[in-house]
Amino acid sequence: MNDTICALATAPGGALGIIRVSGPCALSAVSSICSVCCDTVAANTIHYTHITDSSDIIDEVMVSIFRAPHSYTGEDSVEISCHGSRYILNKVLELLVQYGCRMANPGEYTQRAYLNGKMDLSQAEAVADLIASTNKATHHLAISQLRGGISSELATMREQLLKLTSLLELELDFSDHEDLEFADRSELLELAKTIDNHITHLANTFQTGNALKNGIPVAIVGAPNVGKSTLLNALLGEERAIVSDIQGTTRDAIEDTILLGGITFRFIDTAGIRHTDDQIENLGIERSIAAARRARIILMMTEPGVPYPDIPTNDDQTVIRIENKTQAFQAKYGIGIEALKQQLIAAAPKTSDSDIIITNARHYDALVRAHEAILRVINGLEMQVSGDLLSEDLRLVLDILAEITGTQITPNEVLENIFKHFCVGK
Repeated sequence: MNDTICALATAPGGALGIIRVSGPCALSAVSSICSVCCDTVAANTIHYTHITDSSDIIDEVMVSIFRAPHSYTGEDSVEISCHGSRYILNKVLELLVQYGCRMANPGEYTQRAYLNGKMDLSQAEAVADLIASTNKATHHLAISQLRGGISSELATMREQLLKLTSLLELELDFSDHEDLEFADRSELLELAKTIDNHITHLANTFQTGNALKNGIPVAIVGAPNVGKSTLLNALLGEERAIVSDIQGTTRDAIEDTILLGGITFRFIDTAGIRHTDDQIENLGIERSIAAARRARIILMMTEPGVPYPDIPTNDDQTVIRIENKTQAFQAKYGIGIEALKQQLIAAAPKTSDSDIIITNARHYDALVRAHEAILRVINGLEMQVSGDLLSEDLRLVLDILAEITGTQITPNEVLENIFKHFCVGK
């Protein structure tokens, strides 16, 4: 954190390039290579200048000045907008290193923003998700997390947990004061259940978040030769799967993705389901059934005179039945494809601006562990377990949830909460 770092903040090869400099010597280092005295100019201003090496002009640039703590990293920062020439960019970086900077490590700017309190850990992870977003849905989820959606939800639970912990701490620390009244255990139990419902609800959104982030899995299943591979090719707009009149051509699942309505769908073309003595084909059929179990949407395909496949489905899956080779639907000629795409969009999980969706596996794991710990508190309250044991599990819940945002609960916070909400010293 005592170093001043620099790095190219834009992809190479464009018409323009931005070099970001951050740290205690950022202003003086940039001042050393241009005609603007960055130490004295006003913050949040942009200046036209030349980058020079001795008397040689390297480039005409714009420098943007940010002073701590009002910058992305929370440090003094400068952004240099150059022309996109590799030579120019490398030369500017070389000069910055010459005047005391070092090249930044991957993710170090966001790491410094987190360490300087500009964002919590979940928001820092959202930066990576925002950069990696490939469609409207994933972009929306990343923006929501970056703006503190998950942090806000966790802050609410944190307050509830602190209240519960404080009540138990009162019971432990002032149990010898007969004139003090503590919260009824039934009230504590209801509060613990409310917290658990909140944790469980968030954890349950991970299935939707993971599907939106990685592509909603759609399995195309049916008997051999009903047009499954033809349908996949029609949806993708390319010859991705082999189409043949010979039964059993598709022996392994073929996957590919398309973007529909701002949502990524991951299609899985499976082996035709039928009775066969071919061991290799049977393996493909087993994989077809397994793929159908994992899918969020199942395209159940048939043709006139052929029954729909008999495979198990569950309430969490949407089943769309397609009778191919009819007047209404012919995958080979693209008839009915657009209507099917609209059905797929309608079947996709719906989210709103107010929805908090978990997309990060690390966050999901923490929520599952927090749920297990709060369940022990609930069971303990129902069994009239002593407050010291309950307090241990409550502190564990707080610590686990704090892993998501990278913050910790201190003993002083519990003590302050006691005196803030409860009258113990009349």
